[in-house]
Amino acid sequence: MSRLLFVPVASLLLAFCAFPAAAKPAQCFTTDDGHYDCDFKGLDSAGSFTISAPGKPTLTLEVSEPGVAFGYGDFGSGNTPLPGQYIRASDDGACWDNSDTSTRICAW
Repeated sequence: MSRLLFVPVASLLLAFCAFPAAAKPAQCFTTDDGHYDCDFKGLDSAGSFTISAPGKPTLTLEVSEPGVAFGYGDFGSGNTPLPGQYIRASDDGACWDNSDTSTRICAW
């Protein structure tokens, strides 16, 4: 590949990779809101994600180590840390359970 072509192609690839991943339609469940249609956005290779839907809080789980995550909720005034930690559920890998608050967050 000529150097004249390599630089523009490499620049395009870097620019494309810099854009955040687009949200994808999903089905969500939370203990507080039940089942609902939502948008799912993966945040990193560890499995961190954000779910959002009109009329529902935006929830983010940030994976700190395999199977363990910390949660944040935006209830209209910015992200607020959720108490405790979330553990990936053994009965459904799309779900995370918090034993401190007895809550569950799932996204399929």
